[in-house]
Amino acid sequence: MLTTIAVDAMGGDNAPAIEVEGAIQAARDLRVRILLIGREEQIRAELARQGVHDPRKQRLHIEIVNATEVITMDDPVAQAVRRKRDSSIRVAARLVREGKAHGLVSAGNTGAVMATSVLMLGTLPSVDRPALAGIFPTLKGNGTVLLDVGANAECKPEHLQQFAIMGSVYSRSILGVRSPRVGLMSIGEEDIKGNDLTKETLHLMKEAPINFIGNVEGRDIFTGDVDVIVSDGFTGNVILKTSEGLVEAIMGLLKTELGQTLLTQTGAILSRQAFRSVKKRLDYSEFGGAPLLGCKAITVICHGSSTPKAIRNAIRVAKEFVKEKLSERIESEISEITLIQ
Repeated sequence: MLTTIAVDAMGGDNAPAIEVEGAIQAARDLRVRILLIGREEQIRAELARQGVHDPRKQRLHIEIVNATEVITMDDPVAQAVRRKRDSSIRVAARLVREGKAHGLVSAGNTGAVMATSVLMLGTLPSVDRPALAGIFPTLKGNGTVLLDVGANAECKPEHLQQFAIMGSVYSRSILGVRSPRVGLMSIGEEDIKGNDLTKETLHLMKEAPINFIGNVEGRDIFTGDVDVIVSDGFTGNVILKTSEGLVEAIMGLLKTELGQTLLTQTGAILSRQAFRSVKKRLDYSEFGGAPLLGCKAITVICHGSSTPKAIRNAIRVAKEFVKEKLSERIESEISEITLIQ
């Protein structure tokens, strides 16, 4: 049986074109069944524009599920989630809850996607708060998982301990790190550094069944010397947005300087190759999106400006999550620490 992923086709800035193209790529490459959720006429027209007139005849496991409403980026989250019951994201979540899909992918309003997932899918019994996990590129080539990057602005020490366990499970299962090194984001490596939250969290981290290496600082995110970093959602989101802006600025500067610098033909070729290599390593679309860990089923939240490649890779992440039974592993490990405490 193929893994079935529900894709919110109306969520992104350029929906449904980007979502449809990403879904076609995933259906061709990943042996996965895709449910495209949204306004049927628009989705069907976009499939036809991209050369897919009859998915079955073209051996693509793609189906359309109609949803008449869309939650936009400007909609108040709480009101939209309650009132727009036939929105594409709510219909997608309902299909997962009913067992017609294993997970969902959306590039829509982040707050609405998180609220809908928690409301419709529910959290794991032992999880107090779901957390968004972002993956950052590093100098050593492996990815650093940072969570939370925006789901919980205010946290208690117990929440951060659970984030550490969820991040460790994710790093082991999806990124293939045998014993993920887990750090607590602070303003210094010493145990006495940090605010009340980090100081109170420190001893809980030491008791958790993880490879905890102590406090880490912002500069450690990109070194590759730590695999999972735990933070409250406010701090994590600031780090995420700052990093995205920094990457854009650096790539823009490099592009400008390379264009203005006179080089020999060989030097120009090497410079362009290096630029493309760096760009690929920093490309967020390689990771697809941020999984919302702690819900009963996987939700992967993408950038509103996602590319088809990002949507395709978000579907890949959702499929891997289902295959590795991550929800069951997270529940098992967090329930064990809960029993000990």
